[in-house]
Amino acid sequence: MLTDLLSELKKRRNDPVVVQTVRATVAATLAYAVALRLSSEPAPLTAPLTALLVVQVTLYSTLKTSIRRVNSVVVGVLIAIGFSSVVGLSWWSLGLTILAALTVGQFVRVGEFVNEVAISAMLVLGVTRLASQAWDRVLETLIGAGVGLAFNFLFAPPVWVDTAGESLEDLARRVRMLLLHLAEELGRPPAPARAAARLHEARHLDQDIAEVDASLRQAEDSLRLNPRISEGLLSRLVLRTGLDTLEICVVVVRVLARSLTDLAKQYESEGPESADRPLFPERMAVSLEELFSHIGAALVSFAVLVTTQVSSNAEEAESRLAAELAAAWGSRENVARLLLERIQQSPQAWQLHGALLAEVDRILDELAPEHRSKRLMEELDRASLTKRQRRFGLARPRGRRHSA
Repeated sequence: MLTDLLSELKKRRNDPVVVQTVRATVAATLAYAVALRLSSEPAPLTAPLTALLVVQVTLYSTLKTSIRRVNSVVVGVLIAIGFSSVVGLSWWSLGLTILAALTVGQFVRVGEFVNEVAISAMLVLGVTRLASQAWDRVLETLIGAGVGLAFNFLFAPPVWVDTAGESLEDLARRVRMLLLHLAEELGRPPAPARAAARLHEARHLDQDIAEVDASLRQAEDSLRLNPRISEGLLSRLVLRTGLDTLEICVVVVRVLARSLTDLAKQYESEGPESADRPLFPERMAVSLEELFSHIGAALVSFAVLVTTQVSSNAEEAESRLAAELAAAWGSRENVARLLLERIQQSPQAWQLHGALLAEVDRILDELAPEHRSKRLMEELDRASLTKRQRRFGLARPRGRRHSA
């Protein structure tokens, strides 16, 4: 009981929602306390509001949000000062201010804070002490952004690589369970309803991929600008290429489920005599079940290898993956021989039988270590090229000015 409670508390402590809630609350409270001393406003709520928006789950997103937030407030204040010096507050001047603020906000790259430009302009336009109110709003925004940034630098947010790795491994285990469920149907009489249910389960994995992708993006952001990470680029690319490989395998498994569904429908359409006949003969069903089991185990081993940080554990995971792939290829050869014999005896479903083998080959090719290494090297080269191009793009204007 106590062990389960401690495990649950540890899990909650590492939950991004819990971490974000605590960090944002503390940062907003500190921002308000600082603003009370530095601002002339009796209730400087803009500062805690800014800190609340600025303090994100990762340091990279915090810095990005801080810049956008401060930019949106300053632009809004400048627009309000410009309009107030020409016209007063009326329904039409308010409408023009909002229109101008929203329009300018699209060009100054404030992202999701476009509405903040208009809000700042309206709040400043409606006060009598325009200069003082404008300065106080900018000051409070700077205080909130500064406290948020300082909070994240002093108390660095967690690196969410482990969380992303767990979601990646969970995805691989769900795919493995689906393959085992598909294998259970191979030695039974054809049941299109059950096959369609498995196909729906395979399609539902797309939603799981989207959730893993969101978790992985959070992990990638937590590695950027993080002083605790020395090889952030490599870690990001390892996780990203791993998810790409699993996504391809999920698509192929979905096609595999579709092929089995079509095969069950075709057998059922042959008439009542096929109602009690299994989808595959016993020997072939056992071989296919063994093959699917090895593929599922290889998927999990691949996910563990991708998410393993310690070298000794990585070597163990790589050895386990190699063993599962070798066993899967051996089972594949046996299945190919049995499928050939079945096609020769009953050639009417040769397309679907051939499709099953082609889909198995695609999954095994994607999981091959040499394929993963090649893909990782390509992504590293692409990232290095992009980095050099950015440096060249920044250096080129200086070169032109120098030559002029």
